[in-house]
Amino acid sequence: MSSFEILALVGLAIALLAVFHILSARPTVGNAAIAAALAGAFGAFTAVTITNEGVLQVWTNHTNNLWGVQVWWDLLLAVTLALFLIAPRARQVGMNVPLWTLLVVATASIGLLAMAARVFWLERQQDGAN
Repeated sequence: MSSFEILALVGLAIALLAVFHILSARPTVGNAAIAAALAGAFGAFTAVTITNEGVLQVWTNHTNNLWGVQVWWDLLLAVTLALFLIAPRARQVGMNVPLWTLLVVATASIGLLAMAARVFWLERQQDGAN
């Protein structure tokens, strides 16, 4: 098994644990620290990837074959849906949604995780003030 396959399986395992937690614990407010840590960790991994393979490789990966295009469209749909779902909560806590949207459009999950961390933190602050 290659290191890339191991990394892919580790990501799958972490995602499945998160899905299990969401289904079993039914959290109503997310954890800002976890979202921020994930944004930082994925940002760092992305920086390493760009350093090793270049920024244009992402386009090559998504335009080489039908699977690449499918994964690209999946990413676009998932990020757009997530932004749609989080934007009302972000507005409710007073965030500058257009500015955060620029970060999400530029970085996808990295910006989305950072935005979620901020939403979660502000929601907890508001809950504590009430």
